[in-house]
Amino acid sequence: MGIRMALDLVAQNTTFDDVWNARDAAVLEGLREHAPEIVDPLIALAPDLWEIVEALPTVARVLFAAHLRMPRPDDPLLSGWHAVNCLREWRGDLHWALVAAAGLGGVEASILHNAWLGYERDWLPKSRGTRPDDLEYAWSSLERRELAHAGAVTPIGIELRRHIEDETDRLGTLPWRLLGEEPARRFAADFEPPCEKLLRRVDVTAGPNYQPASRVR
Repeated sequence: MGIRMALDLVAQNTTFDDVWNARDAAVLEGLREHAPEIVDPLIALAPDLWEIVEALPTVARVLFAAHLRMPRPDDPLLSGWHAVNCLREWRGDLHWALVAAAGLGGVEASILHNAWLGYERDWLPKSRGTRPDDLEYAWSSLERRELAHAGAVTPIGIELRRHIEDETDRLGTLPWRLLGEEPARRFAADFEPPCEKLLRRVDVTAGPNYQPASRVR
């Protein structure tokens, strides 16, 4: 739903290519301004990351495959960032496959995730443009499965959300196994601190609830 909303807004005002190019320009400016220590490590690791990205399976990974088909940036920093973005989408596709396997729809998953994070009721699904009737249906569906009761997610629902996250971690190790232990450890050491800085920047520009997948629970 969020992707459809974004594409509809683009079509009303501009073109996809213009938005893509503006996004890339903003990424370069933002990384250099707010996390300059990430620049050199990302440029250095980019070739190795692309080798991993190109070796990953695309079957049933729609968003990963779509990103992979986009032209690879000439700018070395942007190229490294795009490789990391492909890895993120690969994991995201895996995560949504597990959500679907658990019999959850997108709104239901958002409700469970919202409760897992301890956010104000329905903040997350509402932030993604969920309509009131779809939200009501999702709550009813969760209650029928004992994942919610009396307008609140139950411990069973929280446990299901935690299980999906654990399975995503367990099944999502392939890129890092292909990269190798030492480069993977270096990736974490080089990129986690500046990413925390970027998350604090999100707090300032969009609020402390945005980018929920990056929030410590």
